[in-house]
Amino acid sequence: MDGTDNLPVPGQNTGQPPVSAGQVVGRWELVALAAEGSWARIYRARPAEGPVDRLATYALKMPRPERRDDPAAIGLLAREALAARSVSHRHLIAVLEAHVSREPRLLVMPWLEGATLQAALAGGRRIDLSSVLWIARQVAEALEALDAAGWMHGDLKPGNIFLSPEGHVTLLDLGFARRRDETGPAAERRVMGTAQFLAPECASSTLRPDIRSDIYSLGVVLYELLAGRPPLAGDSVGELARGHKQTAPPSLVRLAPNLPTAVAHLVHRMLAKDPLRRPQTPRELTGALVRLEIGALAVASRMKYEG
Repeated sequence: MDGTDNLPVPGQNTGQPPVSAGQVVGRWELVALAAEGSWARIYRARPAEGPVDRLATYALKMPRPERRDDPAAIGLLAREALAARSVSHRHLIAVLEAHVSREPRLLVMPWLEGATLQAALAGGRRIDLSSVLWIARQVAEALEALDAAGWMHGDLKPGNIFLSPEGHVTLLDLGFARRRDETGPAAERRVMGTAQFLAPECASSTLRPDIRSDIYSLGVVLYELLAGRPPLAGDSVGELARGHKQTAPPSLVRLAPNLPTAVAHLVHRMLAKDPLRRPQTPRELTGALVRLEIGALAVASRMKYEG
């Protein structure tokens, strides 16, 4: 499987020695190693030239030293730069500067304060229904922008959903993004992404993934947030792929009895094995989530008033 490890939260201790203060890469000064995965590292950085008190408000994404000449790592970096140049949205990570054709290969992005959804859940954070729907709606809006520009994300998972302290969502990592009309080597039938969140068609020889595959992946994320467990279990990529293609997830209503039926129904629609049975566009999904979000806020407000 092609994929990357989840990057830790910016600022989290990765177990690696910090970079030397003042190390310069291109026109950027590296301040600290912030996160890393199997193919890339992210550094907090600031412009190498300028006022002494300039703020380190940028993130530099670079291939790991041992993979700086790896065509796969370079391809992921180039793919993210291409997708980011094609679409801009408040809920999508922005690429401010890109150098991928020669050394030093890097992407420059805004520095984000907060944590990934994966890190928040690993820290034991409980998220109420209204907030879960709000998070999902913001992700759906990011997918809507990608779809309008002819792209799909390709690796939607909690590790790529970033939450600010105020609850603003930024969808990260466009390295696996695919164009709707893509042909040639970049569109070859490879399993890309993270197995636990991959739609059935991503491992199919007959169906081509599209934006509805991202909707399925978001359904997996929602299911886990609401049920406290993933919809499917497996010890290997093969088991997970077979589960996504053949096994129906347990009823959300049974696992979360207090969950509104309409919410459970939407999540199960998103997890339909047949893409034609899912919400067909992110816009349709956003509309459904807005209605559910309004209903959940009304219930929470009434309960607070009555309490």
